[in-house]
Amino acid sequence: MSHDQPAQSKIHEEFPEEHPDPLIRSLHGVIRVAVKFLSILMALVILWGVADVIWVLYSRLSSPPYGLLQVADIFQVFGAFMVVLIAIEIFINIRLYLGTNTLPIKLVLATALMAIARKVIVLDINTVDAIYVFAIAAVVLALGVSYWLVGKTSQFFASTSQVSSD
Repeated sequence: MSHDQPAQSKIHEEFPEEHPDPLIRSLHGVIRVAVKFLSILMALVILWGVADVIWVLYSRLSSPPYGLLQVADIFQVFGAFMVVLIAIEIFINIRLYLGTNTLPIKLVLATALMAIARKVIVLDINTVDAIYVFAIAAVVLALGVSYWLVGKTSQFFASTSQVSSD
């Protein structure tokens, strides 16, 4: 970015509002509207998910034995909570996508980690094959290492930019 450009750079230059081809310009507008529509839908999904958590808690607590949750009930409540948290993370990803010129890779990886963590929490180990458990473990390991590497890379570039600007 040059010094004579305004401080606020263009957001998502991959879908510019100015393009020589009118069809491409129109398609870019359609994509921008679609992303905004998806964010509205995700907000509705979050609200629906919160209602589902309330319903699951109510239905479990209002059935015999009243006021008590069995282990299976607790796992179902945890699963419902995690779905809402994952939806919130996806909404944050969409919001950041709309409001910045960068893709928040670390946040995307954190969302994927949360989704696989939900799978692990609600997993009934007695009903799945060993290969399935190993596959989930491989995904958790790959995502964990990726998250760590992105964090280390961000720290490295942050420290080198401070050194070069001093």
